Amino acid sequence: MGMSAEDEHTVNPKDEEWPEAEKAEKLARGAALKWASGVFYRPEKLEALGQYRSRETQRNSSIQSRLKSTVQSYLEGVSAGLEQLRSAAEEVQNVCQDLGAARWALLDSADHFQVLQQMRALMAEHVQLASVVKVLPQLFSVHEVFSHTLQLLHEQHLLEAHAELMMLEHLRDDILFQLHLRGLSSAQATVLSYFSGLQELNESLAKQLWGIVGRSLQLVQEDPVLFVSAVRIIEREEKIDDALLLDATFLPPGRPKGWRQKFYHILQETITGSHFHTACTDTTGPGLSRHLAALQRDVVAELHVVKDLMVQCVPAHYNILSICTAMYHQALTSHLQDILQEDLDKQALFLLLEWVLHVYHSPEMMSHPGLLPEVDVSALGPLISPDLVDHTERKYVVKVKASVLEWMQRTLEVEFKEWFREEEPETDYQGFFQSALPVIVMQMLNENIRVASLITGSLQQKVYSMAMEELEAFLGRLREALVQCGKEHQKDRTIPKYYVPYLLAVLNNNLALSSSVPSLHPDTAHSEVPVSLRAALDRMQRKACQLLLEELLLDLQPLCMQLPSRKWLSGSQLVSSMCEVIDKYAKDFSRVRKPIFMLLLMESERLVTSQYLRALMQKKMVCKSEEERSQLCDRLLQDATQLRELFCGLGLDRSQQSLEAVFALRELICLKDPALLSLEVLGFITKYPDVSDEHVSTLLDLRGDVSKEVRHMVLEMMAQHPQALPESYQPIFSMILVPAPELPLCLRKGKCA
Repeated sequence: MGMSAEDEHTVNPKDEEWPEAEKAEKLARGAALKWASGVFYRPEKLEALGQYRSRETQRNSSIQSRLKSTVQSYLEGVSAGLEQLRSAAEEVQNVCQDLGAARWALLDSADHFQVLQQMRALMAEHVQLASVVKVLPQLFSVHEVFSHTLQLLHEQHLLEAHAELMMLEHLRDDILFQLHLRGLSSAQATVLSYFSGLQELNESLAKQLWGIVGRSLQLVQEDPVLFVSAVRIIEREEKIDDALLLDATFLPPGRPKGWRQKFYHILQETITGSHFHTACTDTTGPGLSRHLAALQRDVVAELHVVKDLMVQCVPAHYNILSICTAMYHQALTSHLQDILQEDLDKQALFLLLEWVLHVYHSPEMMSHPGLLPEVDVSALGPLISPDLVDHTERKYVVKVKASVLEWMQRTLEVEFKEWFREEEPETDYQGFFQSALPVIVMQMLNENIRVASLITGSLQQKVYSMAMEELEAFLGRLREALVQCGKEHQKDRTIPKYYVPYLLAVLNNNLALSSSVPSLHPDTAHSEVPVSLRAALDRMQRKACQLLLEELLLDLQPLCMQLPSRKWLSGSQLVSSMCEVIDKYAKDFSRVRKPIFMLLLMESERLVTSQYLRALMQKKMVCKSEEERSQLCDRLLQDATQLRELFCGLGLDRSQQSLEAVFALRELICLKDPALLSLEVLGFITKYPDVSDEHVSTLLDLRGDVSKEVRHMVLEMMAQHPQALPESYQPIFSMILVPAPELPLCLRKGKCA
């Protein structure tokens, strides 16, 4: 089974040459053993050994046959390849022999080639001289053609002149190109000098062309042939430019001319220069209105000319109508921006906004039926940017604000003077005092807001916000003027003569303003008075009411000074006199509209009540006997009843009156047993929680029969039952200051130890 290394080396010398074959054989043997061990691992399988041997023998025979066939095919291919290589080697050898023979033949002919080189140079020179001789007649006639071309230009025979110009340029450029090919750059300067007249011809032609283009809108109506000739020349030059740029091997001097682009540039300058000179524009309201109207008229007319006539005179690819529309649009944009740099008045700003946002796109201008649908500025963007529109609107609002402020100041000055007139204020059809102030102010604000709405909703909102701010400031100044008027009246109550009626007129005016403000809102369906303005209106109303009540107080105070007193107890007409004063003022108050009238009535009743209670608490009188207390109770009942009936008769319901405090206070005075005062006072402070210890102590003093023990008990009870003020409670006693008790004599003299 085993085999020594020497035997292996002896038997298998080819393994060193083909190690892959040895490896393949080993792998095959291993695979065969693995297969056999898997098939014959059980004894009964050995019965089929003969079948397996026969099948494998047939398979090996088939494989060997295929291998022999493959090797035979391979050997035949190798044989054919070797034969082809042999033939190729013979052909290469033959070629090498032929090349050697040709090389020797060329070496023998070298001298003859030198003679041919001289002939080639002579031939090239001959060709050049022939070319020069051919163009000599043209070269000799160049200056004559220059003169003739200039003459044609002067006579405006543009197409003929341009044809000769093209011929001259072609001649010059051909010569320059030949020099360029032969590297004779030094000779180019001589050629350019000889053709220097071409520069003058080009300039002269260009000057005429741009003059024609500059008058194109006029020429297409009067002499379209001249304009068409200019366009044809421009197109010829464009074709020459395109051809030279496409070749790009040689570019003659002055090329590309770019005359089509120059055509558009001149057209742009013509459009811009004809109407859009800001320095010459009158920027005041009337002057700007005339200028904008002229722009509207001229732009529409000129676009009609372009659409109806110029379009027919230029190639379709010029897209002349769209380009002119864009030129006018851009020129207008720049022009309007320049105008907006000026310090414009209110009217000018309004006109500009209206023109930009409404007139420009209207059927009277860019949406003119004669221009649609070919003219379309919608794709060109806004005439001025939204930011600039917003900035202009703000400038307009500033101007309007200054105008409103000036107007309101004059209105206030007139109103202030009217307060000092020697006649009552005017009345409306219902007899209520009023002045023209609300109508003047509201008409002015409403007109400005309405005018702003003609521009944009945003401008209307800006003007509305400004109007609310200015109205609020105006109410502040009006209130200050009212205070000044009140000060003048305090110095001399005869000035103004009709002080109260004018205060009532101010209240009616304030109410009229308050009811009219919502109508100013751009959205009347959801309008409401701004909070700060509502506060200003309320402050104005409170100040006018305060001045009226101060006037009433001045007339009541002399009467209130007389109570309490013994004369008052005995049955004077003091309260009757107070009622007369109140009734007189109530008649004046009836000249204001009902909401304010009821407010004044309620405030007057509270004023009367507080003054009556304040008079009682001045410690002017102390009841000396039970009889006096009885008289005091009767007097309090009569006075309070009389006053209550008065206010009820004036329209103030008992539930709205504060005089009930006098009736409650009377109960404290009328109580016969001082020991029950604690209970009575508890009920009193529960009903009137703003009553202080000083108030109760003063009332106890008024009775004149309260001992120190009872007073201490009452005050102790109050300390144990502190009262909180309900939100809806109207203070009465907190507005009444009780005089401080006198200090002991020794303290007043400063001698106490």
